[in-house]
Amino acid sequence: MTERSGMRDAEPGDEARGRPTTDSHATTMSNRSRRTFLRGVAVTGATTLGVLSSASSPAAAFHENYDTVVDVVEAGADNTGGKSITPVLEDLRADNTAFVFPEGRYYMDSQFRFTGFENIGFFGRDATIVPAPYHEFDGPRFRLFRLGVSYNPGQRLQFEGFDVDQTAAETGIRVIETTISQELQVRDITIDGEHDSGTWGPGMFAISDPNGQGVVERFRAPDGGRHADDTPNAGNLWRGPIGIEANTNVGHLEFRDCELGGFPDNGLYAVNEEGTVIVDGGRFANSNGANVRLGGQGSVIRDATVAVDRTRSYDNSQRGIRLENGDNLEISDVDISISAPQPTSHAIAVMNTCSRSRVEGTSLELRGDDVNHGIVVSPRAGFSHIVDCDIVHETAGGYPLWIRETSKQDRVLVELTNISGEAGVTSAGLRDGIRCGRDNCRFSHVRVDQPGRNGVDRNGLVITGDDATIYRGEFHASQYPYVDQGNGNHIRNSAAESHTAGLEGIRLYPGIDGPELRVNHIVNGIDDLGATDVVTWRNTLA
Repeated sequence: MTERSGMRDAEPGDEARGRPTTDSHATTMSNRSRRTFLRGVAVTGATTLGVLSSASSPAAAFHENYDTVVDVVEAGADNTGGKSITPVLEDLRADNTAFVFPEGRYYMDSQFRFTGFENIGFFGRDATIVPAPYHEFDGPRFRLFRLGVSYNPGQRLQFEGFDVDQTAAETGIRVIETTISQELQVRDITIDGEHDSGTWGPGMFAISDPNGQGVVERFRAPDGGRHADDTPNAGNLWRGPIGIEANTNVGHLEFRDCELGGFPDNGLYAVNEEGTVIVDGGRFANSNGANVRLGGQGSVIRDATVAVDRTRSYDNSQRGIRLENGDNLEISDVDISISAPQPTSHAIAVMNTCSRSRVEGTSLELRGDDVNHGIVVSPRAGFSHIVDCDIVHETAGGYPLWIRETSKQDRVLVELTNISGEAGVTSAGLRDGIRCGRDNCRFSHVRVDQPGRNGVDRNGLVITGDDATIYRGEFHASQYPYVDQGNGNHIRNSAAESHTAGLEGIRLYPGIDGPELRVNHIVNGIDDLGATDVVTWRNTLA
C-alpha cells in the first residue's frame, strides 16, 4: 500500500511498532486504483497537469520502465526557486511514475514522503534543489525526500541528476533517505556547500530484502559538514551529520565513485552485520570517527582514495578505514594518506567484531608531527591477511603495523609488504616498524626499514607473541632490526642489519624459550640476553 505524509512525519516509535503514518487523504489516495487515478487525470486534462502517457511522451524513451511520465514544471512546479515545489509533488504523487525536473532551481521548504510504492523515478535535467533555511523549513527538519521506510519500503526507485545548493547559511539537510526492497538506483547527486544546519547528513540508503540490490553512483558532498554545536540544531544531535549512512542495509548495496568531505560523525557509515556493501572508487576525506566504516558479509572497499589532511578542533579520531561487524571484509587497491593525524587516527583499524579480513594492494602514507599508527589489528579480531601493501610512515612515532596482544589464536598473515619511512621522537615507546603481540602469526617476504628521524631509536620487527614464523624477510632499523620477546618463534632465510654500526642484527630477550634462527644473514650477530633452548643453523653472522 502506498503511503503519503501530508505535512507530518512519523510520530516517535511508529517504525518500531510498525504503525502506519498516513492521514485520511493518504489512505483515500492509496486505496484508489492507480489506473483509475490516471484516468481521472486524463479526463481533467493531462497536458495541463503535465502528465503524459508513456506512448505519447517524447521523453518516454528515457523512462520506458514507467507507465507515466510527469514534467513537474508543466504540472505547476516553480523552477525559478521562488516557490516551494513540495505541494505540487504531493498532488502529483502516483505509483509507476517518472517525475522529470527540467532545467531550473526548485525550492523545497518541507519534506516529500512516499512509501510502499512499486516503482517510481525522479530525474533531474540540469535541475538544482534549493532547501529552505533551518528556521523556515516546515515540519520535520530532517529530509527533502523520504522514499520508503523500514516497515513500508518501496520496491524500485531511481533518483538521479540533481545538484543541491546548500551554499546559503543553515540550509544543510538530508537530501534523500530511502529504504527499498528490490532495486535502488541513485546517480549524479552533487551537494554544494557545507552541511551547516546540524541535522542529519545528506544520504541514507538501505536495501530491506536480502535478495534486493542497489547502486549509489557519484553521490558527492565534498564540502562536508559542521559540528552540531556550531549550528541552529545545537544540543539535538551528537557531534553532527554523517556523510552517507547505510546501517540498516541487509541486501547488496554498491557505492561507486562517491565523494565525501569532512563530516563530524563519520563519512561513509555502513556497518550492519547483514548484507553486503561494495565501495568501488571514490574519495573520502577528513571525517571524524572514520572516513569509511564497513561491515557486513563479504563487503569490500576497492580502488578508492582516503585522505586526512585537515584537522578541526573537535576532530579526535580521524581514522581512514574501520572494518567491523562482519566476516570476509576486504580492502583492495586503496590509497590512504594521513598528513594531519591525531593520536588515535589509524589509517586502517581492524576491529574486534571483524571475524575475517583481507587488506591487499593498498598504499598507506602517514606524515605529521603526532604519533600515529598504520594498520592496527584489534585483540579480538579474527583471521587477518595483509598482502602486497606499501606503508610509508613518517610521523612522530607509532607502529606502521600493530598486531595487538591477545590470547586469541586466529592467525595474522602478512605477505609481500614493504614498510619504510623515518619516524621521529616519542617518549612513549611506539618505536617499532611492526609490533606483533599475537600468537601463531606468519610473515613472508616482508621488508621493514626504520632508520629513525634525526637519530631516533627505531626497531624493525618486534615479536611478543609465541609461535611466529618469519620467512624471507629483510629488516633494517636504527636500533634492532629483529627483536624476539616470545616463545617458539622461528626466523629463516631472512636478513637483519642495524643502521647503527656495531649493533647486533637480532636481539633475544631473557626468559624466552625455543627461538629458532635458520639460514639468515645477521650483521654483527645475535644479542642473546638469556634465552633458553636457542636453535641456530647455517646463519651468516657478518
